[in-house]
Amino acid sequence: MRVLGVDPGVATTGYGLLEGPADEARLVTSGVVTTPSTFSLAERLLAVHNELAALIARYRPQAAAVEELFFGRNARTALAVGHGRGVVLLTLAQAGLEVYEYTPMQVKQAVVGYGRAGKEQVQEMVRMLLRLDAVPQPDDAADAVAVALCHLQSVRLNALLGGTKDRE
Repeated sequence: MRVLGVDPGVATTGYGLLEGPADEARLVTSGVVTTPSTFSLAERLLAVHNELAALIARYRPQAAAVEELFFGRNARTALAVGHGRGVVLLTLAQAGLEVYEYTPMQVKQAVVGYGRAGKEQVQEMVRMLLRLDAVPQPDDAADAVAVALCHLQSVRLNALLGGTKDRE
């Protein structure tokens, strides 16, 4: 199974592509889509769409996992992330991918085993679970890899609970 994890945003959208079942997962690619602050919002959203669509066409994931919007202290930032998240969801749907959404707490619980784990703990567990020499960079890419790993863990757990094979 190949799953694309996405940490949505407008200025920076992280992505991470994993392959295999959770216990044998390997990192295929990760990185970020960045948009210039000189672009209008519409131009930035189009850039996110185009780069994400190209990534999907190149790697052909079977599923996508997206981090749900976390409402923090800044409503303006949340609104901008919401714009980016909408474009990400649209792009994934246009590609015909089944989309799964996870809260930051669910991601932390799946990757670390503790829903209130810190960012550094999550990143280190991603590195260890995927047997990587270093944490994927930048942070948005590492977050997206964690979301993809969360989905693979979820598929595995559902397979165990449902008695089905976890390789979909």
